[in-house]
Amino acid sequence: MIKIVTVEKMRQIEAAADASGISYATMMENAGRATALRVLEILAEIEDPWVTILIGPGNNGGDGLVAGRIIAQESDAHVRLYMLKHRSESDDNFAAVQQAGLFVAYAEDDRDFRVLRNLVGSAHLVIDALFGIGLRLPLRDNVVKVLRNVHQALNDSTQFEAPTYILPARPMPNRQRRRTFVMAVDCPSGLDCDTGEIDRYTLTADETITFIAAKPGLLTFPGARAVGQLSVAQIGVPDKLKELAEEKFVLADAHYVRRRLPARTLNSHKGTYGKALIVAGSQNYVGASALAAEAAYRVGAGLVTVATSQPVLASLTSRLTEPTWLPLPDEGGMIDATATNIVRDTFASVDGLLLGPGLGQAEVTQKFIEQLLSSTDVDWPSMVIDADGLNLLGKIDRWWTMLPEHTIVTPHPGEMARLAAVSTSEVQTNRQVLAHEKSAEWGVVVLLKGAHTLIAAPDGRIVALPFKTDALATAGTGDVLAGIIVGLLAQGVESFDAAVVGGYLHGVAGEYAARQHGNSRSVIAGDVLRALPTALTLLENA
Repeated sequence: MIKIVTVEKMRQIEAAADASGISYATMMENAGRATALRVLEILAEIEDPWVTILIGPGNNGGDGLVAGRIIAQESDAHVRLYMLKHRSESDDNFAAVQQAGLFVAYAEDDRDFRVLRNLVGSAHLVIDALFGIGLRLPLRDNVVKVLRNVHQALNDSTQFEAPTYILPARPMPNRQRRRTFVMAVDCPSGLDCDTGEIDRYTLTADETITFIAAKPGLLTFPGARAVGQLSVAQIGVPDKLKELAEEKFVLADAHYVRRRLPARTLNSHKGTYGKALIVAGSQNYVGASALAAEAAYRVGAGLVTVATSQPVLASLTSRLTEPTWLPLPDEGGMIDATATNIVRDTFASVDGLLLGPGLGQAEVTQKFIEQLLSSTDVDWPSMVIDADGLNLLGKIDRWWTMLPEHTIVTPHPGEMARLAAVSTSEVQTNRQVLAHEKSAEWGVVVLLKGAHTLIAAPDGRIVALPFKTDALATAGTGDVLAGIIVGLLAQGVESFDAAVVGGYLHGVAGEYAARQHGNSRSVIAGDVLRALPTALTLLENA
């Protein structure tokens, strides 16, 4: 289980690990080795690879020294080090790279940064081991100068300066070569690992390998944009270490999610996997209920019923053959308040309820929502409220007092802003804090959509998803997500877990659909829906 911790908490965890017998030196050796092993995987695809490692003055630089030594020992790569400061001769890791005969350049001998630009621009792969997680903004002038010159070299790496006195220097082919790959150690330099704030010259990594736990800033924009692919190496610190185990903020991975999938058995029938009721759709938003219904089926719900207005029914019954249908009274194609008892009477036979996609925001539907949520003499099924359901909900004073226990709300940032009575920018700036606080205040599971979607429970649990893809930034994908979640609720998955599993499957499906198209901009909601079976297969076999 991958935890997410602040920089200060990370220091406490490292101190506790050291006190328990896992020394700082051991953790540094393991961190450097983890970095080196990942780099070696990348270099295996490159002929005659050249590697430049940018070494800072602190522990991050120590990780880089270890990585450089191991890469040189275990490959034919040409490894070169650029050090911001001289290291003490008593530094064992520095002594080891000297003994290995690696090329070392020093910033104090490179006043115009020509050497730095050469070493970066001529490398196949650059390891950023400059500053790590402890750096804070604003950056000092000397740091900015270093990062600016690295930027320049990376952005113009086919036309680098090659002074003859810098050896060894890789001869460049006449044709334009591939772009330099950047691997960040623990954190891209120039990124605040607590807040996600960045500087203009923050280094943008293709991949970041962080240690023991993820950090909030790696998952928070704008900083998350600089992280690239994120991986977490445990470096010998056990999950059961008290200071680590007590943390409730988790980064979901396939192992965490797979254990929460509902079980399947050969000796079963449709009733085994529950009944989902989807109250959705209106004359102007016909497709929402269809996307949600099919998604619920695709994740294994036994029976799905769509409760909707007559115009939606007329449009969808020929298109969708699997769901059953519950016609609801409407006014101009919008579900009206007279539908309340019809919907409420189904609750005894329903395991999961989805309320909201495509309902519209007409006054008659507002009254329907208010009357339905005012029901106090019924046994509510587990419920997820999405889209227009949230917009209508937000118009009710103290709406959260009307919701049954175990309700899930799935707002995007704009909807969250309306529900919480704050601005959208405040939501995006304080995503983790707001999701955590409002889940506790409202007594519901909050799934806050966006890059690195967050799921928060009233008891303090909070999960971030690893996805940041614009493939899901298109109409209808939220209806697919809501359908996935209600399909899981129908199968008896607990609300928080249903939101986590649903969000994870949704992210995998979105990324897979983008790969199928070869780009993210062409993905539509139906592509995500069609990718769900593959997403489930990938998760089950991960």
